[in-house]
Amino acid sequence: MGYRRLKDELDRHHNTHVNDKRMLRICRSRRIKSTIKYSNHGCTRQGKNPYYLADNLLNRDFKADKPNQKWLTDVTEFKYYVGNEVKNAEVKKVYLSAILDLYDRRIVSYVIRDTNDNPLVFDTFRTAIAANPDAHPLSHSDRGFQYTNRVFHHMLTEAGMTQSMSRVAKCIDNGPMEGFWGILKRERYYGKRFTDRASLDAMIEDFIQYYNTKRLQRNLGVLTPMEKHEMYFAA
Repeated sequence: MGYRRLKDELDRHHNTHVNDKRMLRICRSRRIKSTIKYSNHGCTRQGKNPYYLADNLLNRDFKADKPNQKWLTDVTEFKYYVGNEVKNAEVKKVYLSAILDLYDRRIVSYVIRDTNDNPLVFDTFRTAIAANPDAHPLSHSDRGFQYTNRVFHHMLTEAGMTQSMSRVAKCIDNGPMEGFWGILKRERYYGKRFTDRASLDAMIEDFIQYYNTKRLQRNLGVLTPMEKHEMYFAA
């Protein structure tokens, strides 16, 4: 973790109070650095023959006044390797679909599958809707084929949601969702080599649990996503 997060963790969990500049000096003196972010120049393009295209109603307004007001969603991939020989190992992929709430930055729901297809995304939303039956958020995504699908649009309409989509090749339009992928991969995936599906799945599930309930965020007032979420309803 970076020096700011390390400082917040010490303050919160170990009752050790150190200011940012001192923590930075200590980390530099001991050569402690956060995980390097890998460059990613890819961005999902518009699906072929889309049934429905929505305007960018979110328009990079990443603030929300309450939970379940604005949801972001996306799919990302992970690789694992099967075989004893490093060079000749067979590359396998799994896909993670998730929904993020812009108010408290919690992961509302997620699904892990072997294939990047329509059921992956549809089941992610069914899980979210079942857990939040009174939620009618603005739902923002890129223009991937799952999100421009007739069934998906009907699903959102039936749930009372308004659909919003990023512009073509503008990843920043879905910035906080892309940011979550970056956090997950920097902290638990990059620099590691997973050799079976079960350990990769376990890593993803453990991280999402940790992220929602234990990982402090300064933009939430040095709270976890679930603390921010619960404080709204306790007020």
